[in-house]
Amino acid sequence: MAIDPPKDLRSIRSLVDIMAALRNPEGGCPWDLEQNYDTIAPYTIEEAYEVFDAIERKDFPDLKDELGDLLFQAVYHAQMASEDGHFDFGDVVENICKKMIRRHPHVFGDSDERTSEGQTVAWEEIKAAERAEKGESSKGVLDGLPLALPALLRALKLQKRAARVGFDWPDLAGVLDKFNEEIEEFYSEMPEPVDADRLEDEFGDTLFALVNVGRHFKMDPEKALRRANGKFIRRFKHIEKRLAEDGKSPDDVDLDAMEALWIEAKNAE
Repeated sequence: MAIDPPKDLRSIRSLVDIMAALRNPEGGCPWDLEQNYDTIAPYTIEEAYEVFDAIERKDFPDLKDELGDLLFQAVYHAQMASEDGHFDFGDVVENICKKMIRRHPHVFGDSDERTSEGQTVAWEEIKAAERAEKGESSKGVLDGLPLALPALLRALKLQKRAARVGFDWPDLAGVLDKFNEEIEEFYSEMPEPVDADRLEDEFGDTLFALVNVGRHFKMDPEKALRRANGKFIRRFKHIEKRLAEDGKSPDDVDLDAMEALWIEAKNAE
């Protein structure tokens, strides 16, 4: 027998009820009933990236849809947790409300710290106090960063944490020297015969050092690489378009011809 859908589709309660209906053994969705935290987690990550993509493109109609998809992921996990007796969606909302109030004493309390830098320091102090309350104060400085983070972003966060306890170059010169050192070590592994494992190791060190250079300039390495990816796509599409005008494709010409069109695209920018 069909389940009646909720009438107020602007209410979060309706979304929670829809999720419960999908997971209802009596008349629910067979696919949704088969899912668990592990099978849904990849979709959660994917939806977060799709939100980010819509923001990058400034596509607000799409952002509205993608935020809904991401919200649904939170409801999905909460529904499964409720079925297992762990917590429900109301607990999730209550927990984040308490956390935001606790971490913003300059808004909801009597703190008079109004600078962004001061609030960042206070935020970390409050988080440290929260970890201590949970018995996690014995964890290391670098513990707790999700392994699933993109590698460049995780490198940046690792460096920021280490810097907070003084493990950082005092000036940009030291950062650049380290980057140049890593490049030289990378080059040193290139002569034949190449040890692929050692070469990859030095390549990783070079990337890590480059992220640190960007950090000192307050640059987000993920954003920088996305910009580079976008630039590459634009210029390569220009090559394809210009070749198509002559009835050709990249397979029909040599590297010099494509390089000339690449320079053409670069100059046009």
